[in-house]
Amino acid sequence: MSGSIQTCIAVLLVVLSHVAAKSQQAAPDLVLLNGKIFTSDAAHPYVQALAIRGERITGTGDSAKIRALAGPHTKQIDLGGRTIIPGINDAHNHLSISPPNRMDLQFKSPDPDWPEVKAAIAAAVLKAPKGTFIYGQIAWKIFRDLAVNRDTLDQVAPNNPVILETFTGHAWIVNSAAIARVGIREDQPDPVGGRYERSPKGRLTGVIREYAALNASRSLSDQTSEADALAELGKTLFAAVKWGITTIQDMSNDMPPDRCVALLEKMPTPIRVRVMRMPGTTPAGRDVQEGRPVPRSSNPLITVSGTKWMLDGTPLEGTFAHRNDPATMDYFLLHEQLTFPETEIASMLRESLHDHDQLLLHVSAYPPAAAMLTAMQAEGGAQMWAKQRVRFEHGDGLTPDLIPRVKEMGIVVVQNGIHLAGVEVNPDMGSVLERLKAQPLRSLLVAGIPVALGSDGPTNPYLNIMFASLDPDRPSEAITREQAVIAYTLTSAYAEFAEKDKGSLEPGKLADLAALSQDIFTVDASDLPKTESVLTMVGGKTVYDAKVIPHQ
Repeated sequence: MSGSIQTCIAVLLVVLSHVAAKSQQAAPDLVLLNGKIFTSDAAHPYVQALAIRGERITGTGDSAKIRALAGPHTKQIDLGGRTIIPGINDAHNHLSISPPNRMDLQFKSPDPDWPEVKAAIAAAVLKAPKGTFIYGQIAWKIFRDLAVNRDTLDQVAPNNPVILETFTGHAWIVNSAAIARVGIREDQPDPVGGRYERSPKGRLTGVIREYAALNASRSLSDQTSEADALAELGKTLFAAVKWGITTIQDMSNDMPPDRCVALLEKMPTPIRVRVMRMPGTTPAGRDVQEGRPVPRSSNPLITVSGTKWMLDGTPLEGTFAHRNDPATMDYFLLHEQLTFPETEIASMLRESLHDHDQLLLHVSAYPPAAAMLTAMQAEGGAQMWAKQRVRFEHGDGLTPDLIPRVKEMGIVVVQNGIHLAGVEVNPDMGSVLERLKAQPLRSLLVAGIPVALGSDGPTNPYLNIMFASLDPDRPSEAITREQAVIAYTLTSAYAEFAEKDKGSLEPGKLADLAALSQDIFTVDASDLPKTESVLTMVGGKTVYDAKVIPHQ
């Protein structure tokens, strides 16, 4: 055989070997077939099947097309028509830790009065060992009742620290034992943006508001051991994977970022967690150094970015309004006091640019939204801010006149399903919001404003999808279930500058997904909260499997 022929054969063998190797390499590790797969991709919202290799999606389409990609070692799962969605990205969560053995009060009403609360505390005292925390969530009736204070709580529970927290988290009413455990001195000065209320004689009344409450919450978390913190976070994240949540964006108010990262690494977390700085304040000002330098994690599931500040309270507390202020909810939505002077708002914007750090803002009422938009205009306008993706968390006070300005500045609005159901606690909420044309949802999407969804309360995403698709407060602002899922996946990824990597089920993106127990696009709305994931994957790896889908 001549040398030239031998050379040709050798070259051909190399080429064939390369082609075979490439073909084998291209075969997916896993294919999901015969499903109803909602992709969150507007161009191809539904497909039957998808292929995964490593941590990313390599193909989507009909089952025949995807089955043809399978190799001899490809794992196949027949979904049997089950609904698949991109993994839920909870854009507004608060990973919390608390002292062990805390007794949580259960009330018959979402807005209990003092006789009900008093009876519940008295019953808890009989069961709780001395020193055990007693905790309850309250609403308008208790917060507006000036008779409920440190002294009345002391009478019911002299030996147990009692914390009554408004369901918004922006104010506490506590007894003397809680004041001592949290470490608040009788002469403690108010932090910037917070308040310890006092009697005319200067004695603490037990009412703690805004950044004073945030600082107190941080003090409680500091008393929680590592073992107890890991146990509590483990329960939280296990519940998350059972719901098909694959990313949590954590407003880190309970823990400084370095502690949160250390705990998540030690677990380790099964899902992606973005930790966002949410510093407290001191009497001297905002603690801009917390979380600096930004902690880095060797675990690719954990990232740290973004800084959140609270620009106001909520209409329940009226920021720093008197507890029995006769002003209506209309008034608070339109005139609520800011927690910081407007000069601080400009400083927040400059810090965001200097640090190349996304700015997130608690914006509940109209004044802080208007003040921030005005400050953004003064600090460079749309040319500077349109691509910075400044976030308004909640945006309940956005009225029609603000929507064009929100759009111009590239604001991302992160709404929470539970906020859309205020009528469950206060029946007047709906009429007030409708009259003011406030708390927009559908109108934001129509205007082209990115809307993401997060929990900020009950973590169940399907409860929040139900609220978004019904909007009990303003039914005219309800969105479709598909729009709600997109807000909870692709737009939530956009809200953290991650939409190129996750948020939709498209080739090249991370295989973060959930196979659901029922079709959330067709079931009765009242059944949505019953939904769970039966198979949750993060980066192509199964992190939860209810063992109800046969694997081949």
